[in-house]
Amino acid sequence: MDDISLGALFIALVVILICSAFFSASETSMMALNRLRLNHLVRKGNKSAKLTAKLLSKTDQLLGSILFGNTLLNAAAASLTGIIILRMFGANDLVLLLGTLAISFVIVIFSEIMPKVIAASHPERIALFASYILAPLNKVFYPAVSIATAIVRGFLWLLRIKVQADQSKQKVSLEEVRMLVLEAEHFLPRKHQKMLLNLVDIERIAVNDVMIPRNQIEALDINAPSDLLREQLATCHHTILPVYENELDNIIGTLHVRRVLSLMQREAFSSAELREVLQEAYFIPSDTSLLSQLQHFQERHLRLGLIVDEYGELLGLVTLENIMEEIVGDFTTESPAKTGKFMRQQDGSMFVEGGTLLRDLNRKMGMHFPLDGAKTLNGLILEHLQDIPEAGTSLKISGYPIEIIQTQDRVVKVARIVIAPATKVLH
Repeated sequence: MDDISLGALFIALVVILICSAFFSASETSMMALNRLRLNHLVRKGNKSAKLTAKLLSKTDQLLGSILFGNTLLNAAAASLTGIIILRMFGANDLVLLLGTLAISFVIVIFSEIMPKVIAASHPERIALFASYILAPLNKVFYPAVSIATAIVRGFLWLLRIKVQADQSKQKVSLEEVRMLVLEAEHFLPRKHQKMLLNLVDIERIAVNDVMIPRNQIEALDINAPSDLLREQLATCHHTILPVYENELDNIIGTLHVRRVLSLMQREAFSSAELREVLQEAYFIPSDTSLLSQLQHFQERHLRLGLIVDEYGELLGLVTLENIMEEIVGDFTTESPAKTGKFMRQQDGSMFVEGGTLLRDLNRKMGMHFPLDGAKTLNGLILEHLQDIPEAGTSLKISGYPIEIIQTQDRVVKVARIVIAPATKVLH
């Protein structure tokens, strides 16, 4: 060592610090690397990404190699600093202490903090480059790291701590997918982003959240006079209608209106002829998720289902259009404020029918009514008051002042909601 010049020792110390900085940057970049982005690069055939993914498949071995190399280099830097001090100042305890503190400060700043900050800002670029150097070092350090890893696993087993070794294959939850979509606002049009969010949320929504309530179902009584049936068929707003016998709970099938166009041209037609063109009714449990029901509609080639509760009582119906509107938004081009359910007033308030779904109010009017209980505005008011209100009653729910305008048959028919100025109607 005496034959080595002081300048060579300083150069060796600088090289050691640079190598230590590399290990620190590699550790941070590997751990901060976006796994979804890495998997995408692997599928595209990127060689660096494949090598990085292979290293990350054994995280304990990779971290062991990085820490082993970094520890060796830091120890070498401290020893080399001691040699340089002895060569320059002799065996002076105070100078040796100050030199130790100085090299510790240099290691923390230039070999730990600074490379880690840089690596955290550019993890992909550094990790893909570092993989080419870490791969051979991983093999060189394998014997020593394997022993250390085995000891670590032994202690973790004693502590009953489970560790997932392959971090590159972590499953992504729906909440994480939702956050990814929200963070992609700069890359996706607002409309497309909203559709993706609706698609993520559709698994949580049940058919009874979006159904047409029982009292709003347009249906045919097969025992009605033929003149009344003809009038209903001529003026109906839907192409598929439920058909019942005497009472709505006794559904006997569904009718495609276009199949009875020839019958409507006659002066009279019998209920027997109408029965011949009926299709079997399709019933759905009320807690079925929208995503499952969409798949059922696709498999059965159906567009309408009748929703029943656990006792078999009819609650309402749901159509394929109802489900698609939850994903892509309303198909109608008419403003929600001009429909029969929402009547916008000049003072900024709004007249709303009691049977209006809370999901429609939240989605179309930008409101924030709770969805974990009642499904309609009428149900929400009754649930809040725990009584049947009279016209003129006022209350406040979720920050929205509500006035009961009209009640009929123990239900709220029309209510007036005062909307804050900041609330905007969504189209």
